[in-house]
Amino acid sequence: MGACLGVCSLLSCVSCLCGSAPCLLCGCCPSTKNSTISRLLFTFFLFLGTLVSIIMIIPGVEKELHKLPGFCEGSGSVLGVQTHVDCRSFLGHKAVYRMGFSMAAFFFLFAVIMVCVRSSKDPRAAVQNGFWFFKFLVLVGITVGAFYIPDGAFTSVWFYFGVVGSFLFILIQLILLIDFAHSWSQLWLRNAAESNAKGWYAALCIITFIFYAASIAAIVLLYVYYTKPEGCTEGKVLISINLILCLIVSVVSILPKIQDAQPHSGLLQASLITLYTFYVTWSALANVPTQTCNPTLLVRNSTGSATTNQPLTTWWDAPSIVGLVIFILCTLFISVRSSDHPQVNKLMLTEESAAGAGGDAGAVESGLHRAYDNEQDGVAYNYTFFHLCLLLAALYIMMTLTNWYRPDESLQVLTSPWTAVWVKICSSWAGLLLYLWTLVAPLVLPDRDFS
Repeated sequence: MGACLGVCSLLSCVSCLCGSAPCLLCGCCPSTKNSTISRLLFTFFLFLGTLVSIIMIIPGVEKELHKLPGFCEGSGSVLGVQTHVDCRSFLGHKAVYRMGFSMAAFFFLFAVIMVCVRSSKDPRAAVQNGFWFFKFLVLVGITVGAFYIPDGAFTSVWFYFGVVGSFLFILIQLILLIDFAHSWSQLWLRNAAESNAKGWYAALCIITFIFYAASIAAIVLLYVYYTKPEGCTEGKVLISINLILCLIVSVVSILPKIQDAQPHSGLLQASLITLYTFYVTWSALANVPTQTCNPTLLVRNSTGSATTNQPLTTWWDAPSIVGLVIFILCTLFISVRSSDHPQVNKLMLTEESAAGAGGDAGAVESGLHRAYDNEQDGVAYNYTFFHLCLLLAALYIMMTLTNWYRPDESLQVLTSPWTAVWVKICSSWAGLLLYLWTLVAPLVLPDRDFS
């Protein structure tokens, strides 16, 4: 009897997974928009692939990957030239690249399928919002196939795809961070004005002080650990340039003309952007390929040993862990929230429509805990753009988990290239310029509404 009940329960779950998204939710879940459920489930697929990638670079698991049939075969063939390479130390790196490829291919497939979907009346919307069991099978099939891709030039070429995708995702992170900082400041200032309580202003000052104090501490630590009195000129120059740029945007944010044009702008946003900028700077300096200027440099040779002073216990460092946390927060942010600013909604193509108001009332009145269709009159977000964001996120996490490292020309050592350093530094400069533009845009374009 128990087995029969278990089979019936499984069949009911499978029928829900194979159908459309408006299946009954569990009793503890509130009624939820169809668009939100779909975004969260696609994000879950991304997180699931990320978890598998993390498991594959755990040292104990990485050593077992050579047992996969054919996974270590053909590793000595690069552009048709046979070399003698012990690939056992690169198995985790290879596995993460193939997981990144499978997730990117999965989201690219849906980005293409969902082009120009305008409402849930389009038959393709049913594919977007349902058939989750079959989507999972598609992802598993792509992943299995990716592990049989011969090496050849795959790793080298896919590295540059990862670099470009990661650069674009860092820019998306910066856009979301700027929007979050503006919304945070506006909310607290509004609360302070409505309640006439000085506590909100005190909280703003305390948080701003904490952010700037953390930024100053980061600058000092970067100068101490990533520069030397003699040499390490690149590190000194990059830290100094970002310090000057952060001082500039902080000063500009409190100029009288800026305050008149944007009363909600201030040091809270500038302090948060400054702190994030020096995180990106730290991450960039952690990829400097010079051992004397980078105490956190990890170099693994073809025998799987570490050439640093201490044994290599894991294949990712502190900047990678912080990057993983930021990745999770940003992808969740993309999945569940639309911006308070119309300009950001227009840029990110995530403006929520009011089409679901009727569905919301119906779901509440019926007393059912279900996902209701809120996109009959228009989609709540651009399906294609959302999948492209997840594609870029998959590439970013692939590069983060592998520390942006790649095999050298001899294929004997995984090293950090200067490419990673300059991509991260350029992304920090782009983010600062973008924030500066949000400050001066109302003055440069007075005829446009930037409220």
